[in-house]
Amino acid sequence: MNESIARAGVLGTGCYLPERVLNNRELAERFGCSEEWILSRTGIKERRFAEPGTGSSDLGIIAANRALEAASVKAREIDLIICATYSPDMAFPSNACIIQESIGAKPAAAFDLQAACSGFVYALVTAAQYVIAGNMRYGLVVAAEINSNIVDPMDQKVTPLF
Repeated sequence: MNESIARAGVLGTGCYLPERVLNNRELAERFGCSEEWILSRTGIKERRFAEPGTGSSDLGIIAANRALEAASVKAREIDLIICATYSPDMAFPSNACIIQESIGAKPAAAFDLQAACSGFVYALVTAAQYVIAGNMRYGLVVAAEINSNIVDPMDQKVTPLF
């Protein structure tokens, strides 16, 4: 294999989940079905709910800082931030820009990528392509969602999924 071929890899990961848990027992009681019925159709045992007033960028900031620490990369070294989200805090500025400001990655290019379930994969591949092309050295990919802000908790068809 040619050793001069550019490569990209994952240097570190970080995550954050809100503390409030909504499990299938609560949903089963709410919707008059069994926990097993929900699990068999969704594969999900529990969901996390952010506190009111929390934005998806708030979750992303914590996860981003943890990923940078795990990778031993300083925020000022980041060249690119992509935030995969379909539940951004607002249309403008993007969640990626909010994360960029908060973590101190001022020189980095930053944008959101909205592709729902496949968003993280698209963001990861996009960041890798920038690195492989030689345009960027370090990219930060953040996936952050808060579905509780956009889902009706009484909607029996959607709530068990999100």
